[in-house]
Amino acid sequence: MSELWSDRHKFALWQNVELAICRAQQETGLVPQSDYQILAQKSLPVDPDRVAALDLELHHDVLAFLSAWSEQAEIKASSRFLHLGLTSSDLIDTALCLQIRDALRLLLTDLAELEAIVAAEAKKYYDTPMAGRSHGVLAEPITFGHKLAGWCALFSRAKAKLNQAFLEAGQGMFSGPVGTHSSLDPAIEERACQILGLEPAQHSTQVIARDLHFSVIFALTNLGCAIESCALELRHLQRTEVLEVEEPFYTGQKGSSSMPHKRNPWRSENLCGLARLLRGNLLAASENVALWHERDISHSSVERVIFPDSFQLTHFMVRRLKSLVAGWQVHPQNMLKNLEAYGGIVYSQRALLALVSKGMSREEAYKLVQGISHSQWNRVDGDFATAFSAEPAVRELLSEIELTQIFDRGDQLRHIGSSFERLGLV
Repeated sequence: MSELWSDRHKFALWQNVELAICRAQQETGLVPQSDYQILAQKSLPVDPDRVAALDLELHHDVLAFLSAWSEQAEIKASSRFLHLGLTSSDLIDTALCLQIRDALRLLLTDLAELEAIVAAEAKKYYDTPMAGRSHGVLAEPITFGHKLAGWCALFSRAKAKLNQAFLEAGQGMFSGPVGTHSSLDPAIEERACQILGLEPAQHSTQVIARDLHFSVIFALTNLGCAIESCALELRHLQRTEVLEVEEPFYTGQKGSSSMPHKRNPWRSENLCGLARLLRGNLLAASENVALWHERDISHSSVERVIFPDSFQLTHFMVRRLKSLVAGWQVHPQNMLKNLEAYGGIVYSQRALLALVSKGMSREEAYKLVQGISHSQWNRVDGDFATAFSAEPAVRELLSEIELTQIFDRGDQLRHIGSSFERLGLV
């Protein structure tokens, strides 16, 4: 990913863009075929160091690039046809769209690998019971596979947004100063875009509208937030009092400079921190949308930072989470122990509904079940199932079979496969 955002790759794309418009002009007779062939066949990669040196003198990166390219001996005479009728943003914005697409392809490839690993883990732990939690407090039973199926859904939505960003980024422009095609016929623009695999922008001023670029950064940030959601869950599940899932802990790894026992979820914490950077870049991208009149360059300095940074951050986050899931330590025995804390208290809703089904008012049933639940809460010997079953008002309404059904985890989780089916995981 870092190579895709290097000056070397950027200048290679700039050359491709210049050659595409040159070819389109050659096909219409504006550029001699012999000169186009020389430029296309004999041009060498432009040296980033030479561009940087010329930029110190010219204070204009596009002119420095064109000058460095034109210095090549074998194309020197034909170089007068480079950048013919273009303005700088025609080159920069069109190449940036190509660069974004290159980066999105790589990111989507790694995201597909992450999705596959998480999906495999979801299937592996499809029926591994654990406690669901709301507000961090025991709620009702779920399975670890069910939790991971939610991750798959997150990544599926994030992928859809990235694919949409890929489509929106696929626009090029060769419309000249203020976008009126005063120097180039729109048909030439269309042909050059076709050569590059892009669509001509529906409308351009001297730049491609920056709401499209905002959409790209938004898609990256959305993926970063999805990864943060998973990482935050891992941090909670690794807490000593929970200890249901742990990050990989490798041979020779140290957890603390002072406390040898520590096994910290530092990689997950790192992911949560990086998501904050992405959100900061998203704010900057939103402020790039509004520009003065047909163009200013206030967006340019920002994009030179937020595009390479956001893509490299997101790519790193995908790969890091992939390594965490591939190597994590899952503790089903701790999941079951936490689920069974206080003797089936997680079945309080089923107890409530059973009483209501027998004619007890909801208010009365809620008060009864809550009282029994709280009597067993935070007790070493807390046993909700026993206390509930021993309550005279309960025994008057529910049989032994009905009491057993209340605490039947299999029945509670009988529909757990529905989301797997909707996600195509089965």
